[in-house]
Amino acid sequence: MPSVHILEIKEEQKNQRIDNFLITYLKGVPKSRIYRSLRKGEVRVNKSRVESHYRLQYKDQVRIPPLRVSTPDQKLIISHQLSLRIHDSLLHEDDKLIVLNKPAGIPVHSGSNIAYGIIEILRHLRPNVPFLELVHRLDRETSGCLMIAKTRDVLLTLQNMQKNGLIHKSYLALVKGHWQRKNQHINLPLSKNILQSGERIVKVDLGGKPASSHFYPKKYYNKATLIEIALETGRTHQIRVHSSYLGNPIAGDQKYGDPVFNKELKILGLHRLFLHARQVVLNFPKKKKPIEIISPIPTELDNFLKSWCDET
Repeated sequence: MPSVHILEIKEEQKNQRIDNFLITYLKGVPKSRIYRSLRKGEVRVNKSRVESHYRLQYKDQVRIPPLRVSTPDQKLIISHQLSLRIHDSLLHEDDKLIVLNKPAGIPVHSGSNIAYGIIEILRHLRPNVPFLELVHRLDRETSGCLMIAKTRDVLLTLQNMQKNGLIHKSYLALVKGHWQRKNQHINLPLSKNILQSGERIVKVDLGGKPASSHFYPKKYYNKATLIEIALETGRTHQIRVHSSYLGNPIAGDQKYGDPVFNKELKILGLHRLFLHARQVVLNFPKKKKPIEIISPIPTELDNFLKSWCDET
């Protein structure tokens, strides 16, 4: 790209996150450079700074600065072992959609100081598939059902289905303490914040975006409760912040959890966030039956429950 230029977003390009759009549009430019351009305000939309999660609208004017393309020796290198691990994690695949059982510890996409994530690995595994985009996101330490669209039309359809409540997602989490409220519907708006240290966190904020979660206790253990959570909205860190706010933080949560509880569980064998995207149900408008996909609880979480959590 020799100079700054302005790009107008077409109808078929709308609703994409700007980071995903730029990664696709600026092929060969290191992803770390793209994210840095967004943070520094070099990339602008309608003359304004935007966050990496901003979703493009029809006729948005995107300012794209001159960016240097990678040389061939900067080609992404993904180990055979990791590629095989992701390939073996497939739960569902057809001509429209991939649903993956995302392992904990792997981010869904690349970013600053992150060379690659799930989407880059899948593109590496499917070089002949021209379009692969994340339908939604999971936190790096969360495992379970992750949807990837194989066409632009499918991506837009699934995003609209999410907005209209036609996609149902449920999670399993182990939370601190004895859940006292039985089944509970939580409506607590959330907002993103940046601490003085630069750390990004989410807080309950009456002026924030609506966030709705349904909590269903499944099993009571010594010092903990296994909870199923169904989401009406999909805000960043929603389950983690809601459960922490209610006094029952998720086991192993280093950002919103209880440090003493986490340390105790780590000694006993829990080395990750105990949050798993267990199920996704897709209610396509033109299909008679919904598509239901279930991700089994990871072995390390199942073994931890069996070895430590004596039922009460």
